[in-house]
Amino acid sequence: MNSPVSANSRVLSGMRPTGRLHLGHYHGVLKNWVEMQHEYDCFFFVADWHALTTHYEDSGIISRSVWELVVDWLAAGVNPNAATLFIQSRVPEHAELHLLLSMIAPLSWLERVPSFKDQQEKLQGRDLSTYGFLGYPLLQSADILAYRAGWVPVGEDQVAHIELTREIARRFNFLYGREPDFEEKVEVAIKKMGKKNASLFNNLCNKYQEKGDKESLEVARELLMGQQNITIADQERLFGYIEGSGKMILPEPQPLLTSASRMPGLDGQKMSKSYNNTISLRASEDEVEHKIRTMPTDPARIRRTDPGDPAKCPVWQWHLIYSADKLQKQILKGCCSATIGCIDCKVHVVRAINEELSPIQERARLYEESPELVRNIINEGSERARDEARKTMDEVNYAMGLNY
Repeated sequence: MNSPVSANSRVLSGMRPTGRLHLGHYHGVLKNWVEMQHEYDCFFFVADWHALTTHYEDSGIISRSVWELVVDWLAAGVNPNAATLFIQSRVPEHAELHLLLSMIAPLSWLERVPSFKDQQEKLQGRDLSTYGFLGYPLLQSADILAYRAGWVPVGEDQVAHIELTREIARRFNFLYGREPDFEEKVEVAIKKMGKKNASLFNNLCNKYQEKGDKESLEVARELLMGQQNITIADQERLFGYIEGSGKMILPEPQPLLTSASRMPGLDGQKMSKSYNNTISLRASEDEVEHKIRTMPTDPARIRRTDPGDPAKCPVWQWHLIYSADKLQKQILKGCCSATIGCIDCKVHVVRAINEELSPIQERARLYEESPELVRNIINEGSERARDEARKTMDEVNYAMGLNY
């Protein structure tokens, strides 16, 4: 089931505010955001409620990190004129939709989310036996569905979360999508398309519904996408009608698979604050140099004259990201023949990282000096986000009979 026309180009993504961002965030998420903001209608949010699922006992770090997170986004190139930036808790409709969805979400669906047990094992030092932690995938579903987002950028390990959201939307539409006057509204909507398009639409629907012709289904969807004479509500109704269901109140989002971050940590593992192996986006040149110079290298290379094996050296992983092919070949040859030392090898990485961070840090300083500008950006974004979420909640409440 495709998302309706209104959501096809909308992207939603968020980050939890649990400290300053590092190079792993930049290469894994922010660079993708910067590209997507010019191709989609992007909504990027600070997931402060999500942060409480694992940091509820230390909520101070959340309040300290919210504005630093936004400054890092802006410094990395996220443009408030191209994307909507907001704070999750500034849009209470997220919590309202989460509550309503929790009434219909089977407990077993939440317990089977792969990250539920994985995170419990990885974060054994924290008490995660809370409803908030169990229910955070459902809050994530509410985040997405509140904006009828057509796309959610994720890595392959997060696709299960999007599938849960799709199942929740499907279940909601099945339970509440049949309007009392659904057929009458469908007929009116079809007539608005004009005689020629209406006839074509009906023929395509018949071919799909009677013969299972999937090509006719796709053509009918494309036909709907090009209609200017019908409302968004009618488009959603007709999407549901094509597939023999009711009105599609909550469209099913699709995962937008992003390239996995190749950013290694200082110890060769994935860069993560929990591993204490990161370089902050606002790290000084001296800090960058110190961290790279003290990185472990090939353990077999004890003396300067010992040949090394780049495949066993964490620094080589950084060359694969930051060094051009010509330099990579020189480093590879020099390491294996012991004609260059580890310090010589690391100098190039230090220079490349500082060159990358320099413009980011320059923009960060400008925003740090203008806190009111940052707050205005979030205030305006939160207002726009709430307007969009309220539209969804009006339809949800109407469908559930809660619009007294």
